[in-house]
Formats: sequence, structure tokens, C-alpha cells
Amino acid sequence: MIDHITVAVSDLQKSKLFYERAFGPLGYRLSFGKQGVFWAFDVGSGSLFEIQHSDSKPPLTRVHVAFRVNGRAAVDAFYRAALDAGGADNGVPGPRPEYAENHYACFVLDPDGYNIEAMLNEPVTE
Repeated sequence: MIDHITVAVSDLQKSKLFYERAFGPLGYRLSFGKQGVFWAFDVGSGSLFEIQHSDSKPPLTRVHVAFRVNGRAAVDAFYRAALDAGGADNGVPGPRPEYAENHYACFVLDPDGYNIEAMLNEPVTE
């Protein structure tokens, strides 16, 4: 399942206002964010659509997709398989407490340089 998708925008405030209005009829709402950095919209089923300023620095890329998986072993396996398939490391599997207390993730760059994440945000049960 897709946990979140982040896209870069040229004008963060203009895009925030656009998505707030465009998502209204769909029932999607602004969930959280940080002025001048990014905004996240709740698009249902625990998924987020996020916008960030296009001047963001690495490891962020213009497109970021995070896949929610069922355990740390799946994060680790995805990382190894993605590198074996020709992806590039953009963050080894491990805890990411700066995102959330129980966030565990890895990041790889696909052949086009997009940041792909496998992650979970649950207490360790494995």
C-alpha cells in the first residue's frame, strides 16, 4: 500500500491553497505540515499526499513514493532487492525517529533518480 507520495512544487503557498480547494469535494483535508517546507493532505486509508518546495535539498527528490510494508524484514528485503536491481542507496534500513517514534525505513533511488521508500511506523513485533 502507498503510505505517502511527495511531489515538488514551485510555489508552496499557491499549491497548498490549490489542493485545499481541489481536494474539498473529495473529503481530503490538510493534515499537518511546516510553513515554508511542506504540507501533507490526508487522502484516506491512512495515506498522505504531500507537497514540498522544489528547492528542497537531497536526500529529497522531485518525486518521492513511500510504500507501507508489514515488517522490518520486508524493508530490509526491499532495500537489498532494489540495490540488486540497479537502484542506488539513499538511506540504509533503520529507525527514523526524526519522522516518528516507531518509523523504520530505507530509501533507494530508482533508475530515474526518484526517491523510493519502504517503511512502517509500528512498534517492533518481529
